[in-house]
Amino acid sequence: MFEARALSDRVEAVREARVPDGQVLDCERDFETLNPALAEDLGLLVDALEPASYPAEWLPDDAPTLLARYASSDLTIGMPGDGSVVWTRQTEPPVVLVKPRVEGSPEAFVDFLLAEALVQADLDLPEHFIGFFEESYRDLDRAVDLDPTGTYQVAAALYDGWVGLQTREVFADWHDDHPELADAWQDAGTRLEDRVSGLPRAVARGDTEFADATELACAAIKHAIELPAPFAALDTDAYLDHGPEYAIQWAEKTFDSLEDA
Repeated sequence: MFEARALSDRVEAVREARVPDGQVLDCERDFETLNPALAEDLGLLVDALEPASYPAEWLPDDAPTLLARYASSDLTIGMPGDGSVVWTRQTEPPVVLVKPRVEGSPEAFVDFLLAEALVQADLDLPEHFIGFFEESYRDLDRAVDLDPTGTYQVAAALYDGWVGLQTREVFADWHDDHPELADAWQDAGTRLEDRVSGLPRAVARGDTEFADATELACAAIKHAIELPAPFAALDTDAYLDHGPEYAIQWAEKTFDSLEDA
């Protein structure tokens, strides 16, 4: 299921600087969530496994089954929306998993995704949004006027945006030390600009669901491109500093305004 991935020199340099003991592994098949048996196969390649778990009372009664499973004591790696590259610190040393779906993507972009995951694994971050919101996830659930799946998507996006506020400071410093990675970071942001700028119109016309718009806007935060309202309020030091509390206030104000529109 897992095999060590050969890294380019630029990604290897990031690994050595950030998580020198970390492993980057190719996965045999795509996944959203590794089932516990496959996740535990990582035990053959690492020194230790320590599954993350969270109190069940942090979750709304109608939380998606996968989220409830993630919060349990089962070893769960990867969740919907995590993308093509997943990192985890539930292993010792930390591991970055690369899904087959990256095949065919430009090499420079794949290298950026790998380097990004290594940077995230090095920062003192929760591995998932439930570790970010903690018990306040119930408050977010009340603020977001969507079904449980939509609320999950918004929560994942908000967490992604908060992480992006931190990682983009690292990416911006790559122009000197890792120019190829910096170029890939900027190129990915450029490709998002037109899509992001048109989000308010797309939501107003009903062409884009609000949860999808939030996901795209928050994904763009790490690229330091300009966001339209109401998402621009997330690209702030206030969000970086106050995290979950700020995200919930943003959701309350945003959904109140949507109801009034």
